[in-house]
Amino acid sequence: MHRSRISTCARRGLAASAAAGVLLTPLAAAAPASASVAPARAANTQAGPAPATKAASAAVGGSKVVCTSQKPGLAPELSHDIAGALKGRKGTAALAVYDRKTRTSCEFRAGAHFDSASVVKVTVLGALLREAQEAHRKLTSREVKLTTAMITKSDNDATSALWSQLGVPRVKHFLALANMRHTVPGAGGAWGLTRITAADELTLMRLLTAKSAVLDAASRGYAQNLMAHVEADQKWGVPAGAPASATAHVKNGWLSRATDAWRVHSVGFITGHGHDYGMTVLSSGNHTMAYGAATIEGATRVVNRDLNSAVRAASH
Repeated sequence: MHRSRISTCARRGLAASAAAGVLLTPLAAAAPASASVAPARAANTQAGPAPATKAASAAVGGSKVVCTSQKPGLAPELSHDIAGALKGRKGTAALAVYDRKTRTSCEFRAGAHFDSASVVKVTVLGALLREAQEAHRKLTSREVKLTTAMITKSDNDATSALWSQLGVPRVKHFLALANMRHTVPGAGGAWGLTRITAADELTLMRLLTAKSAVLDAASRGYAQNLMAHVEADQKWGVPAGAPASATAHVKNGWLSRATDAWRVHSVGFITGHGHDYGMTVLSSGNHTMAYGAATIEGATRVVNRDLNSAVRAASH
């Protein structure tokens, strides 16, 4: 973990928390239009049966990390390594992972709810892009400026302006299209108190990286580009341990309140050079922001390591 970078984030997080109160937010999501995802093509009967999906689990406290994969040995390796990274960490964490190349998925307390902090900014972006599609228009120069500040700098004022412009009903419309059924928008202007789950956030990451009727290619590309260009001191979390040859797309969130101390989250995906996977890691009850970031990176590093090992093995 790059401690100096996260320490800088922690100082900025404290300052932003004091200035914005509960309005700190994470990333924004993508949503569906008339259909959620393009239907899968019929299986080619000439190609023979698909490899059997293997499942494995490992305990962390009273919960389990559960992974499935079509690559032999990967599910037990991931479940064991993720559990090892989370064991002994104070506070509460949740995780969800997908990898399209190896047909792999992992979950740990993926249905548990957390205050979103700034990761909800990706959802705000998705809702705006969907609204523009429905109106058959491009983003205005003002909207481009606001969305760029919201994602790349995690600017709270820009987020508040877009949240107010959209309104909660429009955000809910996007969530319904995106099939993010367990996400509950914060009341009024409290976008940072949107209730999210790791599973719903992973649904959003999938929507941002695959063809569907929710967001068109231009909208997905716009969101991907912003998430690939966050400021240097915010490139922690999901990118930790990712291969230098790939592109890391990320949005982080952090928020401190009187109860449950620091909420610290990271959501994103890795693409390019044979990589096509994403993950979401949420946490609360961290005594400092840096501690929460360390918990997240402990998990993301082993996911990046194990999935990249699988890709390298498959290419030989």
